[in-house]
Amino acid sequence: MSAVSDQPAQPAASPKSAAARAPGLGDLPEWNLADLYSGMEAPELKRDIARALDEAAAFEAQWKGKLAAEAANPANGGLGRALRAYEVLEELIGRIASYAGLVYAGNTSDPQRAKLYGDVQEKMTDASSHLLFFTLELNLVDDAAVLAALDGDPGFGHYRPWVLDLRKDKPYQLEDRVEQLFHEKSVTGRGAWNRLFDETMTDLRFTVDGEELTLEPTLTRLQDADGEVRRKASEALAQTFKENLRGFTLITNTLAKDKEISDRWRGFKDIADSRHLANRVEREVVDALASAVRDAYPRLSHRYYAMKAKWLGMDQMNHWDRNAPLPETPKATIGWEDAKHTVLAAYHQFSPEMAEIARHFFDRRWIDAPVRPGKAPGAFAHPTVPSAHPYVLLNYMGKPRDVMTLAHELGHGVHQVLAGAQGALMASTPLTLAETASVFGEMLTFRSLLEQTKDRRERKAMLAQKVEDMINTVVRQIAFYEFERKVHTERKNGELTSDKLGEFWLEVQAESLGPAIRLREGYETFWTYIPHFIHSPFYVYAYAFGDCLVNSLYAVYQNAERGFQEKYFEMLKAGGTKHHSELLKPFGLDASDPKFWQTGLGVISGLIDELEALD
Repeated sequence: MSAVSDQPAQPAASPKSAAARAPGLGDLPEWNLADLYSGMEAPELKRDIARALDEAAAFEAQWKGKLAAEAANPANGGLGRALRAYEVLEELIGRIASYAGLVYAGNTSDPQRAKLYGDVQEKMTDASSHLLFFTLELNLVDDAAVLAALDGDPGFGHYRPWVLDLRKDKPYQLEDRVEQLFHEKSVTGRGAWNRLFDETMTDLRFTVDGEELTLEPTLTRLQDADGEVRRKASEALAQTFKENLRGFTLITNTLAKDKEISDRWRGFKDIADSRHLANRVEREVVDALASAVRDAYPRLSHRYYAMKAKWLGMDQMNHWDRNAPLPETPKATIGWEDAKHTVLAAYHQFSPEMAEIARHFFDRRWIDAPVRPGKAPGAFAHPTVPSAHPYVLLNYMGKPRDVMTLAHELGHGVHQVLAGAQGALMASTPLTLAETASVFGEMLTFRSLLEQTKDRRERKAMLAQKVEDMINTVVRQIAFYEFERKVHTERKNGELTSDKLGEFWLEVQAESLGPAIRLREGYETFWTYIPHFIHSPFYVYAYAFGDCLVNSLYAVYQNAERGFQEKYFEMLKAGGTKHHSELLKPFGLDASDPKFWQTGLGVISGLIDELEALD
């Protein structure tokens, strides 16, 4: 495909592409973005961009320097009016930015889309720079005055959770002009490096048996039943990553230094503290999680991979065999309609309301499923803004894991729909709890399928796949977290070479995977393609947090006589209005208790026990 898109400049409602009619998969949906804007040249998009710039400037002129006085006179209702106007502007900016981001994700190699994305980033940064004063100035208002205003101004009091949450940022807040400089330079700084990574990654091609593939199909071949196919795919990945190693090393060094500068200016003590603050989770809780998972490596990943090596007839697996299917695994491709039915049926068994919300994603074209050249790799659920609805991106190829990915992302989507009632400022959930509904959706789908499976060999294959998914979610993500800790700690001493990055990668992988897996030459480059390292440093522990939390939550569900679904929906509807301790309390769970993590990890160990019994 050429670098210039063959699609018209109306990606929202364009006809189905050839990729949407993939052999064996059925008719794959492509999303309709018209619920945001009708196209890249839509008059309403241009109008809203101009409106955002104008109204943000007017907001600053109206309210800057006046918040303390308004707080002193809560009966005037000024703070409530200001905060409501602020939320309206945040929603408008969010809608514009979401549209540009989704259009770009659909084909990052299209210059038209890349230009729209870049232009919108710049203009929305300009608009939001006029809003930057608001949270900074609000946090400078005396605590007693803010509390009095929350009680005395009903409009302001509506946002109590958001206001109190915002004040947790106060110790790390800088002088206004410094904050504005950081904000405006993000477009040419972190934002530019993120975009370079994305465009580089989607442009990469991997040659396997003379065929040029993009990243997703190449990674999928690591799950092929034929060991030679897996080996060739792994070597193709290593070859291309190695050819581009210099660029990825520069991006990683630059962004790690950028983060170090920001953390130093703000006064964060630990390299991950800014992420913990954003997640509204205590460092001690994350440290307890990471420590519990590391301690569990021998009884989880080490034990499982030793069993798998035996099943595959090997003394030791190569790294490309890690996700190989067992001989018992069904080979059939899973069509889109079957995947849809599987997930919706599992959701319906838990809650018809949950299934109905998920069904909207299929019926209303809120999903983009086909693999296309230039399309962003991986999968995500984008919440957009509460006045619209979420969108899901997949790269669906009919593998069993693709069905679980669908269940995962729809869990996010359901969560985002339910939390949307909180409004633009309070709907967003901290990352640690943002993974709860997605992992719970996976668990519902898995348990539903397992109950229907009576054949011993098929049951073994299903259990093995679930264990591997959980190891990938818990063990692998904590290994990623440890890799990031090594990288960001060492970066304080100067730039890291590609060799040093590869060395750190091999260290954490060897420790987490165990002696049953041999890390062959070339694997030292595989850190390069993990987008979380670039886009969201230290995000990765949220997956392990979510998986262990859901394991404990699912145990409560299995033992609950009634009322679980209602409490679960209330948790999702809360969005970002409550701390994790408050959300988990109705279920009798406490993430600050070390036993909590042991319970979650024990579920994985129990599944491995069940596999041993089937062996």
